[in-house]
Amino acid sequence: MTVRRAIAAGLLTATALALTLVPGTTAEAAGTGDLPFGSATTVGLHNTYDPAAFPYLAQGLDTGTGMIELDAWTDTVTTEWKVSHSNPLGNANNCVTATTPAQLYTGGANKNLETCLDDVRVWLGAHPTGGPLVIKLELKGGFAANRGMGPAQLDSLIAAHLGSTAFRPADLLAKPGGGAYATLDDAARAGNWPSRTALAGRALVYVIPGSFEEGNPFDTLHTDVEYGRHLRDLSAAGKIGQAQVFPAYHGATGGDPRSVYEANVRPWFVVFDGDAAAYTAIDTSWYDTRHYLLTMTDAQNVAPAISGTTPTADQATARTRQLAGAHASIVSSDWRSLPTVQSLVLPRG
Repeated sequence: MTVRRAIAAGLLTATALALTLVPGTTAEAAGTGDLPFGSATTVGLHNTYDPAAFPYLAQGLDTGTGMIELDAWTDTVTTEWKVSHSNPLGNANNCVTATTPAQLYTGGANKNLETCLDDVRVWLGAHPTGGPLVIKLELKGGFAANRGMGPAQLDSLIAAHLGSTAFRPADLLAKPGGGAYATLDDAARAGNWPSRTALAGRALVYVIPGSFEEGNPFDTLHTDVEYGRHLRDLSAAGKIGQAQVFPAYHGATGGDPRSVYEANVRPWFVVFDGDAAAYTAIDTSWYDTRHYLLTMTDAQNVAPAISGTTPTADQATARTRQLAGAHASIVSSDWRSLPTVQSLVLPRG
């Protein structure tokens, strides 16, 4: 080998190593940056806000993950969106009050949803080539619109704390040459998702009904229905630009699961979320051909089961590839210590 070739080889090796060591970057496979957002498979983290998972939310983002999850409760006494797994009246999380990237890793935690979104915005601002990031928001007890904490108030909160970082329903509706699609279903089926590169530094928020809400026999208006109607009504009023969230159908069901909704609400659902093992038992190509987003949770439980927290990198990578082949958009788990897996980006299908 000539000296020139040896130097060039050394520089390439050093560059590749440096890229693997930069926190918050995504190891894009060849060409995946050009993939439409709906045509790629990434990996996500369950309950990223949990201090047992990461001392600071930013450390979860540093893994290069494609999705974080936040659980929120509507505290109508303080009109505060509390971020906690099981305490509806208190914050229990790893979010801090950061206005600069350095502050993301210091200070007291246990803040509200607004602060968690601030942390995400600050982190993405420091990593403009990171992402796109999906924020899965589980409203544990659902909305409380009759007490001032409904879809409109959530929109205002997200707009104030994510700002232009948020990829909104109106952004998916907008046609590249001008004009707009009538519904999210029309836009998704037309393949109107921007490329991953075009969405770098952006965050898409979707919301699912919470576990407490789904088990509450007195709650007859669940989060998905309420926000779906909200989108329908905003569109009819010419105010769709105010919406900040994508509602998600929760649960793995064969066929078109949106049949449970009113006919004029169904076209506002293009995000679906449910158990990976259940999804692998049905035909999921339906979601992929229509360019709908599909999150498969508890990826570790698909047979043969692997560890939910500490599989080997080879096991987690193989499972991700398996579910990418099964048309998942996001493969969700608690694989917190595997940044090489969290940062995977694969062609979907």
